[in-house]
Amino acid sequence: MFGHQNEPVTLIRDVTAIIIPIGETITLREGTEGFITQALGGSFTVYVEGNLFRISGADADALGKDPVPPPAVPDNATDADIENVIWEQLKTCYDPEIPVDIVNLGLVYRCELTSLGNGERAVTVDMTLTAPGCGMGDVLVQDAREKIAVIPTVSHVNVELVFDPPWHVGMMSEEARLQTGMM
Repeated sequence: MFGHQNEPVTLIRDVTAIIIPIGETITLREGTEGFITQALGGSFTVYVEGNLFRISGADADALGKDPVPPPAVPDNATDADIENVIWEQLKTCYDPEIPVDIVNLGLVYRCELTSLGNGERAVTVDMTLTAPGCGMGDVLVQDAREKIAVIPTVSHVNVELVFDPPWHVGMMSEEARLQTGMM
């Protein structure tokens, strides 16, 4: 599914939303009308009265949409299986203004999986932002954390925001550079 929809929407219940790019949380009220401008990775960017807002996939029902189900993992999943699922989950985390996931943007610097025993695992991720002052940084970190935490057998998730090395366009995948016109 391509991310730009401009689909008209009327909220069917009050919903928590984050103002883009400031990162502040507000409540949009039932009956508010707007347009879904991006629906990627289970979260939504909604245009309302001249402003953009991010609505979590957990609140998809407020937009009349189905929530995204948790990821499936194989029975008796190995660490390699879980690491693959983690990377797939990170590819569902999108900058609300750019229709490219954080992996293809080159924002994920490290993903480390540690077995804790009893089949449980801890995950540590280091990620950055396209610009250090981005107001959506905490939102992207929380999105990554939440998308990893729902993976079966993952009991601890630590996502750190780092700025060394500084991000640059060369860190993007070729596909992402093509999609954004940054070739």
